[in-house]
Amino acid sequence: MIKPYGSVGRSIPVRVLGKGQLANIGAETAFIRVTAEAGHSHAAGESCIACAGRLDIRARLFEVLEEVRQGLRAPVADVVVDASALVEIQPILDAIAGRLPATAMRDHTVARVFYLVDAI
Repeated sequence: MIKPYGSVGRSIPVRVLGKGQLANIGAETAFIRVTAEAGHSHAAGESCIACAGRLDIRARLFEVLEEVRQGLRAPVADVVVDASALVEIQPILDAIAGRLPATAMRDHTVARVFYLVDAI
C-alpha cells in the first residue's frame, strides 16, 4: 500500500486517462481534470495565458501539494489526471515525466514528489 503524502516524502504515482478511460478513485486519490478550453471565447489554437495555465499540469500538481501542506486537503496517496478532453495528451505526459524544461521552482518539487506510472 502506498503511504499518503504528508508525513513521509514518498513519491506519488500519477495516472493519466485518455478518451473513454475510467479509473477507480479512492479517498486518498487526488483527481485533476484538464480541459481543452478555459471557458472563454477565442479562436482555436490561439495563444492564451488562461488556457496555458489550465494545461500546466505541474502547476496543478503543485497546488495539490500546497493544499495538503495547508491542511485544506487530506493526504494524497495517488493522482488521477483526466485528460480525455484533450486532442493530444503527450504534452501532459512529457511534463509529468520531466521531459520538458522546468519553468519555475515548483517544477523541481513536482519532479521529486510525483512520477508517471500509467497513461491509459
